[in-house]
Amino acid sequence: MTPVNTPTVAPKLNYGGQAVIEGVMMRGSKTMAVGVRNPKGEIVLHTQPLNQGLYGGRMMRIPFVRGLTMLWDALGLGMRSLMYSADVALGEQDAKFSGPVAWGTIAISLAFGLGLFVLLPKGVAALFEYSATPVGSALIEGVVRLALFVAYIWLIGQMSDIKRVFGYHGAEHKTINAYEAGVELTVENVQRFPLSHPRCGTAFLLTVVVFSIFFFAPLNALGMPFLVSLLSRLLLIPVVAMVAYEYIRFSARHLDSPIIRAVIVPNLALQSMTTRQPDDSMIEVAIAAFRRMMESETGNLQSSVVP
Repeated sequence: MTPVNTPTVAPKLNYGGQAVIEGVMMRGSKTMAVGVRNPKGEIVLHTQPLNQGLYGGRMMRIPFVRGLTMLWDALGLGMRSLMYSADVALGEQDAKFSGPVAWGTIAISLAFGLGLFVLLPKGVAALFEYSATPVGSALIEGVVRLALFVAYIWLIGQMSDIKRVFGYHGAEHKTINAYEAGVELTVENVQRFPLSHPRCGTAFLLTVVVFSIFFFAPLNALGMPFLVSLLSRLLLIPVVAMVAYEYIRFSARHLDSPIIRAVIVPNLALQSMTTRQPDDSMIEVAIAAFRRMMESETGNLQSSVVP
């Protein structure tokens, strides 16, 4: 997922994106658009207004606090877009963007993620707390979390359906790169651009994992009971996300610096695992979603189905 950003070449526009099943979600500051290719080969487009208190209000202008929108993009809007796209890709006639099933799935996914990337690393590190220093224990926890994160991405990337999602992820990046370069959004033009993007959601998640090592390390020195220590980590996750988001924004604004380019190498390298070279039909979907998002921002909506 590409987080919020404002291009310098193209007209000023806050936007983000995410690959979904057989499609792409693009989000502006007022509305979002999901483009999905259905079994008939058509591109089905869905638009929906966004909560202006979250995306267009004061919250988006407050440093660090605005990083919370990134969490919502991934956990809320992103998951709902995924489930909507699954319905369309399977040919469902009454695909819905929300509902009890959607929120239940989000809750289950969140619980799974917390268990895998917070509870399990802390549990492994707890086995070494009596033989390692607090810093050493924190490093063990961080290394386990990072290894699980990379292994999880690699594992799901072996699935054929996820490979297609990663192809759409590449299409999303190429489309945004082309837009930021100020070129016309055609399939031929977009295909010329790279798969990676410095503000990708993958880079954000990797940054959160790395930063968590430094944020959680002091907790190990306090000697708190296991459950209290675990709860403290859960409460710190939004704080880590806010700092990580500002770091991503800062690094994206200083890509001309050799130091910054060197620092973000791991972020760009990890994207090689979450993107695939898209075919032209995937690029078409990404362009359609991006254009629909821009049309929605200006109130100039067109047809909801593209042949």
